[in-house]
Order: sequence, then structure tokens, then C-alpha cells
Amino acid sequence: MYKVIIIDDEPVIVRGLSQTIPWEKHNCQVVGTAFNGKMGLELIRNLKPDILISDICMPGMDGLTMIASLKSQFPKLQICILTGYRDFDYAQRAICLGVTRFLLKPSKMNELLDALDVMTTNLSSFEVEIKKEEPKISDVEQQCSPEENTASSFIVKNALQYIDENYQKKIMLSEVAEHIYVSQWHLSKLLHRHTGQNFSEILNNVRIDKAKELLKYPALRIGEIAEEVGFVDMAHFSRVFKKIVGISANEYRNTVLSK
Repeated sequence: MYKVIIIDDEPVIVRGLSQTIPWEKHNCQVVGTAFNGKMGLELIRNLKPDILISDICMPGMDGLTMIASLKSQFPKLQICILTGYRDFDYAQRAICLGVTRFLLKPSKMNELLDALDVMTTNLSSFEVEIKKEEPKISDVEQQCSPEENTASSFIVKNALQYIDENYQKKIMLSEVAEHIYVSQWHLSKLLHRHTGQNFSEILNNVRIDKAKELLKYPALRIGEIAEEVGFVDMAHFSRVFKKIVGISANEYRNTVLSK
């Protein structure tokens, strides 16, 4: 049977969906429910469901980022969004990220059953494909669905934005991963796939780019600039700067910027 998880911050909706839909007739079983996004994500990672029915407008949760994180980690997961958020553009973006159905509350039973039919049909199709011979494709990106690639690109864009906004602090891969609802391992894989760099390389490049801008101001000492862009150790800053730029920060200021 297909495993189903329901997430909504309104317990009455969770209970209603769990009890009124004839799950067994659709070869489905509700294996978990949650009343907030954080708890729901934990359930999804632990139980690895086939179908998710969820609201996306819950406190402390960025709905689109949650969808993207789930589709990039679990590309076969069927997602039905059930929400009171009436925004056409938002719905379009959610569908582009891989949502199967976007339903507005209060939804009618026939809408829910139709969504369930579509999701189970999709899952059956995936099972048929798996039984076929594996495609002989070496490029990882070619093996991904358009929705998975869109979701992965969305996640990477958010990760790079978070790094760019927080490079001055002592940030770690785990912090960025938590912010966009993915595991460290998965984020590391996506960053390398899309940028060709690991997290430390990306962070250092951002910091050195910012440092090069600050070196234009003669009143700022090298040590102050190093601290301003997130380096607590001047020697470390010097090593990283020379490795990336090819010359020291002083040489860069005295030669490149003096032209």
C-alpha cells in the first residue's frame, strides 16, 4: 500500500482527512500526521511516504522552499497542497516545483479523490518504469525529471542567497541546510552539482569578493577587512585571499586597484 502523511496546523482538518477518505480503496494507508512543518518534515524523512497532503501556510515555514526541498530529496513523492492561500502566481510556482495538485480550502471530496487518483496513478507509472531496463545515461542531470531539476535549482539559489546574506557570521553547512529544510549531505551534493564547488569554497569566494570591494577604501586596514568579511584569523584570510586571487591582499590593493 502507498504510505500517506498529512500535515496541517488545524487538527480538525488532519482528523477529517484521516477519517473520511476511503484510503484502502485507493491502496493507501495514512502512516503519520503532523500539525506543523517541522514535525512533518521529520516524519517524512523517517517514514519516506509516497504521498503527502499538506498545507503550506504554516507558522515558521516557507512553503515553496519546503516543496522544493522535498522534491529534490524525494523526486517520486506525490504532493497535494491543501491551503487557504489564494494566490495564482504562488500556485503556479508550486506546480513548477513538482506539486501534483494545488487545492483551495475548503476542498470538496470529489476534488480530493481526484487528486488521490492522479497521485496513485503516477506512483503506479513510476513502478512500471523501475521494472524496465535502467537507461544508460552517464549524466546525472539527464536522469533527473524537469521538476526535480527545478526544485534542486530553487534550493541551490536559496542556499547561495543565504550565504551571501550571512557571510560575515560564522556559518556552517548545517545551518544553511536547516534553513532550507534539507540534509547537509543533500545540500552538499546539490551545491557541487550546480556550482562545481563545495560549501567552504563557495563561502570563501563570497568573502574574498566582498574583501576585494572593501580594499578599494585606503582607510580600511587589511585586518579590519578580514574581520568585516567573516574571517576571525588574519593569517587564514591571507592564505585564502592569495589562493583565490593569486596575490596577497596588499599586492591587490597596491597594484590592481592603483591602476
